[in-house]
Amino acid sequence: MAQRLSHPFSLAFALDSAAIFYQFRREAQTAQERAEAAITLCTAQGFPYWLAIGSVIQGWALTAQGQTKEGIAQLRQGLAAWRATGAELRQSFFLALLIEAYGDVRQAEEGLSILTEALEVANKTEERWYEAELYRLKGELVLQARGQSPESDAEACFQQAIAIARQQSAKSLELRAATSLARLWQQQGKKAEAHDLLAPVYHWFTEGFDTKDLQEAKALLDALL
Repeated sequence: MAQRLSHPFSLAFALDSAAIFYQFRREAQTAQERAEAAITLCTAQGFPYWLAIGSVIQGWALTAQGQTKEGIAQLRQGLAAWRATGAELRQSFFLALLIEAYGDVRQAEEGLSILTEALEVANKTEERWYEAELYRLKGELVLQARGQSPESDAEACFQQAIAIARQQSAKSLELRAATSLARLWQQQGKKAEAHDLLAPVYHWFTEGFDTKDLQEAKALLDALL
């Protein structure tokens, strides 16, 4: 529709929105394609806000496809450009993508440092739609960092993520958090508890079974039988 309008600003919005949508689905290649199209358009038209968003999503996509050094650099560059516009909307979400990237390269301490900032931002702005994912990521990083009581601390983070997602009726984020906790319980030998936690969330869904989140949850459920 945006293309038919021949209205560049509408197209920039649509491309960035599509890139974010595919990021939610964890489809890195398609997210990168939409983000790069947005970057090209926004560079030509002089749309700094939408250009920065495209850069952030491109950075995530590069990291998700194994180009971690380039991806993290692009994520940071995009974040800096986005902040330079004076914007605050989506800040905790963008920080979460950077946190996820540091988790992918097993730099847990760096990720946890940024996570503290992201939670502070959420408390300041009251933008909490991605808060459940922040606590899930915190649990995963705590397990990587292996502190004094990593498993109990991580479990508390996963439980908090599940509670927030349920309060918000955010089923996709509840599924991610439940999968993380069920995987931890599986490693602890609590297979029945893990299955009973994850199964109801998974079976709530009636579509989207080709997405990575649901595929991973299904694989884990099969392993718990």
